Amino acid sequence: MSLSGSFLTVSVLFLVHLVVLVVFTQQTAETRRINTTTSAFFVFGDSTVDSGNNNYIPTISRSNFPPYGKDLPDHIATGRFTNGKLVTDYLSSYAGIKDMIPPYLDPTLTVEDRKTGVCFASAGTGFDPLTAQINVVIPIQKQLKYFKEYKSRMEVEIGNEKTRRLISSAFFLISAGTNDFMVNYYGPTKIRSKTYNISAYQEFLLQQGQQLIQGLLGLGARKIAFVGLPPIGCVPAVITLNSDNALTHRGCIQRLSAVAPL
Repeated sequence: MSLSGSFLTVSVLFLVHLVVLVVFTQQTAETRRINTTTSAFFVFGDSTVDSGNNNYIPTISRSNFPPYGKDLPDHIATGRFTNGKLVTDYLSSYAGIKDMIPPYLDPTLTVEDRKTGVCFASAGTGFDPLTAQINVVIPIQKQLKYFKEYKSRMEVEIGNEKTRRLISSAFFLISAGTNDFMVNYYGPTKIRSKTYNISAYQEFLLQQGQQLIQGLLGLGARKIAFVGLPPIGCVPAVITLNSDNALTHRGCIQRLSAVAPL
């Protein structure tokens, strides 16, 4: 698939994301208490949306210690890379689905927990399998396998037809890609930049994203949204590693931020 074709796919998904958010914000407090249109919320990606899966794998990319979680009601770190809830938690809560989306690998989850959605994301991952390998975390490709496993498990627990309806009416969100540039392309070792020019690497990542979407569609997903990349050149670690003088020149590196919109 060409870069333009892949970009069109992503653009359409951005539009879907926007429409869904508009629907969320238009709901009244009363209608949000019981959601009748979206059955569940499923999340794939990196630390921007990982609700704690890395707690259950052997990796140093964890956040289950203070000060993470300090603004939650019980002030306990959950494995989210934030002081409180994730954006996905707020969206799920606002939509009336559940207050917080649990990590799929949590062994204490019940059928009811899983019925309203889980998070498959893993901090440190990316669309590029090498990114996850470097950070010793869960690749996007394995996150898709986990969802397939989830579907099979739910078919046993609640039946094939109920599982089909649950997935077809669920909302899927994907947030990844930053680590592919920060770790691989512009990271300390610049691994991927040795074999790809920037256009080829962007195309490679888009193909990986497309495969994830096709996999989800094949498993019954219908409402899928992408979260765009931030201005990568403004990330502190990227500035430190790529600035001519990181001590005195701490401004954003525009040439690196330019890859995000693509």
